[in-house]
Amino acid sequence: MHERLVSLPPHGLGHAQWCSDVLLHEHVQALPGDHLDHLPEGVHRAAVRVAHAAGDVGVIDEIAGSTDVGEAALAALRAGAPVITDSHMLAAGVTRSRLPADNDVICTLREPQVPALAQAWSTTRSAAAASLWAPHLDGAVVAIGNAPTALFHLLEMLLDGAPRPAAIVGMPVGFVGSAESKVALAEHRLDDGSQIPWLTVHGRRGGSAMAAAAVNALATEQEIL
Repeated sequence: MHERLVSLPPHGLGHAQWCSDVLLHEHVQALPGDHLDHLPEGVHRAAVRVAHAAGDVGVIDEIAGSTDVGEAALAALRAGAPVITDSHMLAAGVTRSRLPADNDVICTLREPQVPALAQAWSTTRSAAAASLWAPHLDGAVVAIGNAPTALFHLLEMLLDGAPRPAAIVGMPVGFVGSAESKVALAEHRLDDGSQIPWLTVHGRRGGSAMAAAAVNALATEQEIL
């Protein structure tokens, strides 16, 4: 008789949640002991969640972030700050029950003025939508998982004096501009030389699922296992 590899779910725990927990546990156990050593300790949980969303342990090697991003994001969310996203898919992926203060999740992509702004500025709708974030930016957690143009526009807004968010999760995806936008995020400095806490996945990989996974992990201090 073959030995059972995993135990059955405990009574009262749904199979979906049980499977997720078991898979994540096995996922983490498969990591080499030093696989997270290049990352600040405060983003280890987010890195594992992003790898889980990507279905690839190797993506952890491409994750980078500032030393203070985990603490900054959690403190902001506990204080009631909103989560601002560049796509409705990312907004839908933010698990509301993980947010510590019933935080608002804001996406401006479908605001009626966005198409006209994009046409007038000869830019993408994502960049035009990002221009509408200013009233919500102060102390917010910004998550970008789709358009590099949204991340570029946000960084330009900040240099022009827009309110400062608490943290930026920058994980746009695609062949054009995504890798460059992430480098720009990692190197971004305000006029006073300070840096907004940030988290990214370098290269062309990214996406709404990965960015949402990062936000969900940053929003809680609960253990991932």
